[in-house]
Amino acid sequence: MTAALDGARRVVFLDDDPTGTQTVRDLPVLTRWSVEDIQWALRQDTAGFFVLTNTRSLAPRDAAARDREVVEACLAAAGREGARLAFASRSDSTLRGHFPLETDVITEVLAEHGKRVDAIVLNPAYTDAGRVTIGGTHWVRTGEDLVPVADTEFAKDATFGFTSSRLADWVEEKSGGRIPASEVAELTVDDLRAGDLAKLSGARDGQVVAVDTAEDGDLRVAVQGILEAEAAGVSFVYRVGPSFVRARVGQDVQPPIDDGALTSLVHGGAHGLVVVGSHVGLTSRQLAKLAERREFVNVELDVPSLLDSPEGQIERAVAEAADALEHSLVVLSTSRTLVRGADEAASLDIARRVSSALTTTAGRIVAARRPAYVVAKGGITSSDVATESLGIGRAWVRGSLLPGIVSLWEPVSGLAQGLPYVVFAGNVGTEDSLADVVDRLEKA
Repeated sequence: MTAALDGARRVVFLDDDPTGTQTVRDLPVLTRWSVEDIQWALRQDTAGFFVLTNTRSLAPRDAAARDREVVEACLAAAGREGARLAFASRSDSTLRGHFPLETDVITEVLAEHGKRVDAIVLNPAYTDAGRVTIGGTHWVRTGEDLVPVADTEFAKDATFGFTSSRLADWVEEKSGGRIPASEVAELTVDDLRAGDLAKLSGARDGQVVAVDTAEDGDLRVAVQGILEAEAAGVSFVYRVGPSFVRARVGQDVQPPIDDGALTSLVHGGAHGLVVVGSHVGLTSRQLAKLAERREFVNVELDVPSLLDSPEGQIERAVAEAADALEHSLVVLSTSRTLVRGADEAASLDIARRVSSALTTTAGRIVAARRPAYVVAKGGITSSDVATESLGIGRAWVRGSLLPGIVSLWEPVSGLAQGLPYVVFAGNVGTEDSLADVVDRLEKA
């Protein structure tokens, strides 16, 4: 794989929330996309880098506009640096997000610059968390069982819900029938293990190729085939989950950051701040386990009150949290009752308003009393806290805190420089995982 990466295209991961970083280490992350910022990332000796677009939190038109802006800036920077690029739309391993919108936009911008796209590689696998594709069907591990993704709580998402577990059918569903399931190529586990990768090298005219992954070895074979096809002139755009990121940049599964390295990153003088925005059931159970394991000060923003009068709620929460950080871990959260709008647009608007209040509060807390570290729980929350609360423009992913999940960033610019930032998706880990992460950080 390392040899295949020599001379390969540098891959830009347009990450629709920050959780795509949790399977890798020592890659740059940008939350801004000026040409100069992208040039900085291109000058680092890495196989690729992330641009945090946070598009999963945006309405479709805004998501499309942001993707277009990022791709245009990347192409301009690549021209200045003499770099050849591949583009990945990194999204959710449980199929929530703007598809095929985002790959459509990337393809359109490339076409406007005279660059064709032969195929869209679809691979949502996240093996570390038990999200795999076998026989064209995407599965989610729940306890000891594999459950078709359409039968999980993720498929009932207020904004990005769906009914199909077979990826080809999901593509037809999400494209409104524009891309029929019959036109989606399925690269199966059997194909991969037989070394039959013709569906990659032979794809043309933007065909979607859904790639199975039962384990990381399958993905390494697929990526090797992708790299060989690209070297032969085939052009891909990738729509992928976290495991593809690791394989495409040539990294293997690695252990979490060791205690010594963690101690060098986390500084004393205060306790940590955990910011929770996720509403999935697992997050609520993780919070309950954290409460069983250690005492903390819970500062809660009441969602109905936030929607009516946010400033009073924010001021109260900042004062409580800043006072408590000197002697205690602080958990900042919103009330657990999910408030939905009348339709998708209204639900997104409520989510944005609540997220804005949460991140405003988190930023004011950090300004009033700098914590030892910040953990952000939830994909969109992680993005908003990074960009809005802490002003992180450039950072390095330093690795995970648990095997294959929960990444730690080291900000290298702005007010957050030197403040360890932990990205913790809402839908990963066991019920003990949040408590395990906090135990490691508090010990450090």
